[in-house]
Amino acid sequence: MMPTNSNTSLDRKQLRRDMRSQRRCLSASTQRKHAHQVCKLLSQQLFFRRAKHIALYLPNDGEISAVPLIELCWKLKKTVYLPVLHPILHNCLWFIPYTPQSRMRLNGYKIKEPIIENSPARPAWALDMVCLPLVAFDQNGGRLGMGGGYYDRSFSFKHHKKGLRGPRLIGLAHGLQQVDQLPIEDWDVPLAGVATEHHLHLF
Repeated sequence: MMPTNSNTSLDRKQLRRDMRSQRRCLSASTQRKHAHQVCKLLSQQLFFRRAKHIALYLPNDGEISAVPLIELCWKLKKTVYLPVLHPILHNCLWFIPYTPQSRMRLNGYKIKEPIIENSPARPAWALDMVCLPLVAFDQNGGRLGMGGGYYDRSFSFKHHKKGLRGPRLIGLAHGLQQVDQLPIEDWDVPLAGVATEHHLHLF
């Protein structure tokens, strides 16, 4: 179990509550506009064009949608993966191929994920690029997630295994989710960048 400073924990909890409320207040048309702007911005990046195996996500709770990016990846013949709750390793993710024909189910958080059938999971370290949701981010590449630690555990090798670079981690967010500085813990995996509707922040 990860140690927690009580003050930091409270700060993160309050910030998480405030940011989730703000993004849920965005209208459906604003959400669609932001998602398409992020897609356009990332489509112009060399690291996106070179990536062949890309993990994305289906939006929930006001998260900026990665669906336009998913559809673009399909069009460009890239292999798309979605995170699936690992059936054995606690609080970790598997990455399962996702196509228009994938059979889906609701996981314990009521989020759609592909049914694990004959499609082999791809190890987190073997992905080229991962676009992940976040609740807040700062100018140093710090990310505040939903609190479950799934992405941090799944990509913890970035802290511990020297020489294993793994995928480029890019957060997707609405611009309003940027803060000056986040309270960061030792286990938080830093991002390589964050794409918002107006700007690609690279760290």
